[in-house]
Amino acid sequence: MAERVLVTLDGEVRDADVPLLHADDIGVLRGDGVFETLLVRGGRARTVEQHLSRLVSSAAAAGLPAPERDDWRLAIDVAVDQWGAEREGALRLVYTRGREGGSEPTAFLLLTPVAERVYKARADGVSVVTLERGYSVDLASKAPWQLLGAKTLSYATNMAALRHAESLGADDVIYISSEGFVLEGPRSSVLVARGRTLITPPPEQGILPGTTQQALFDVAGDHNFVVRYEPVRPADLVVADGVWLVSSVALAARVHTLDGHDLSRRSLVGEVEALVDAAVE
Repeated sequence: MAERVLVTLDGEVRDADVPLLHADDIGVLRGDGVFETLLVRGGRARTVEQHLSRLVSSAAAAGLPAPERDDWRLAIDVAVDQWGAEREGALRLVYTRGREGGSEPTAFLLLTPVAERVYKARADGVSVVTLERGYSVDLASKAPWQLLGAKTLSYATNMAALRHAESLGADDVIYISSEGFVLEGPRSSVLVARGRTLITPPPEQGILPGTTQQALFDVAGDHNFVVRYEPVRPADLVVADGVWLVSSVALAARVHTLDGHDLSRRSLVGEVEALVDAAVE
């Protein structure tokens, strides 16, 4: 059973221990490209169409040629078939501008085991610190070239934020805008519960639209929940009936500690996690 599965967009399975990229690939040199990460579980990739739609949207924002969805679907099926049904995996779809001297875009898929930190976050929840994102909620509309609503390969600042959180003894981060609004996590959407109302900050605030959050919102009404997009302040997190970081692979990680303070553990804990699991099935 392979520990990593590498597939190119033509459906060819490659040796994951053999170099694939050219040294002058712009995705490596400048982070100029987009990507998606899907959960593989039970022999299936989850929420494929939502991720492909966001890949297409991100590519358009970055000025990349439109991804051919059928090619990506076929390559996803090949990767998942190689992986098997006995274990979970994290499947990355990577799409870069290609070589610096000019070429076709680079496209490949990499399937790897789910990290242990993910299982811990699902089971135990996470401690979080709030950090300044350094921009206004209206920057996305004023400066679309910032690509705030696209999932790009330029993740250095997100990784730096997570390392900073770790240095403070926390597991994860919630970004705050310059006006003091809650935005998102470096790799997650923020979900807040008030009674049986589930709230997430609006994408218009320069937030990456969440595929798992959207899947949850699509089914929540069938389970006696109301869903809303609305601005959220850090104080709203403190008084909420529950706060979760929602993402494709970790699914729903309950925030049990915010900036060193314990958050309330109320009746929705467990129910929201189960609903997110059901939403991605």
